[in-house]
Amino acid sequence: MDCVCEIVEALVALAALVFIVVLILAHVTGGMVNLTRHEKEKYFLTPTGEKEPFPSLHDPHSRDLSVVIPAYNEELRMPVMLDEATEYLENRQKKESSFTYEVIVVDDGSKDKTTEVALRYSRKYGSDKVRVLTLVNNRGKGGAVRMGTLSSRGKFILMADADGATKFCDIEKVEAGLNGLDPKPENMAISCGSRAHLEDVSVAQRSMFRTFLMYGFHFLVWFFCVRGIKDTQCGFKLFTREAALKTFSCLHVERWAFDVELLYIAQCFKIPIAEVAVNWTEIEGSKLVPFWSWLQMGRDLVFIRLRYLTGAWKLQSHKSD
Repeated sequence: MDCVCEIVEALVALAALVFIVVLILAHVTGGMVNLTRHEKEKYFLTPTGEKEPFPSLHDPHSRDLSVVIPAYNEELRMPVMLDEATEYLENRQKKESSFTYEVIVVDDGSKDKTTEVALRYSRKYGSDKVRVLTLVNNRGKGGAVRMGTLSSRGKFILMADADGATKFCDIEKVEAGLNGLDPKPENMAISCGSRAHLEDVSVAQRSMFRTFLMYGFHFLVWFFCVRGIKDTQCGFKLFTREAALKTFSCLHVERWAFDVELLYIAQCFKIPIAEVAVNWTEIEGSKLVPFWSWLQMGRDLVFIRLRYLTGAWKLQSHKSD
């Protein structure tokens, strides 16, 4: 019996030691994100090849809607999405003459012709409607979305994936979700597209290992960061300009788990969040590597909570250049 007690005590001591080590590691590695832009990232090209400076999210809005599309090596998948999005937006503008929009494609340091493909749409519709922000180095999806958001002019800002997995017309669903949030403190609100209603089907199609990873990730999200949102990872989210400024200005995580930190920040600031079911189809060519990406996201989830807990990260706006 004494031997069992000693083993239990040793395991408890070991667990405490591991926790302290992880806590220290999370704190000392929790540096601030560099938001300084390379000189090339401060400008977009007009159809005539002239350079024009991007505006700032701190400026008053001058468009009704900004659509921010992060893209990394998306020359093949992105045209379908851009065709669908621009067709919808142009038709909406014909029906609502006062409606204005912009699309910002953020090339996240691609090695293919993503920028060239996006520039074709800029030449077709004009740089007032379609702009391309080409990052000099790969920042990750979260970093790309943030850089695009900080360069946007919209009263509302939609984050949408380049693969077109979510039907673009479902923007009307997330808009309805956003409008249904009342009150909106300081006009801040977020509406998240959700695939949670498709979970039973996806479980049936996934291997047992991938299903285990999925549920494990959901548990970590719930335990460490975000409560009440079933699908934090759907790449179809609508922000009021004020909510975007508040959340993206505090964001640290630049890769796959950035959605979770965004929603964690929003909940800390008591920004109301709606979750709305959207149509979603899995598109081939995902950049997500099943095991390693899930492992990285799991690590990031633990570190998000611990870094805010230890004060390595604080909920305050960072200034960008």
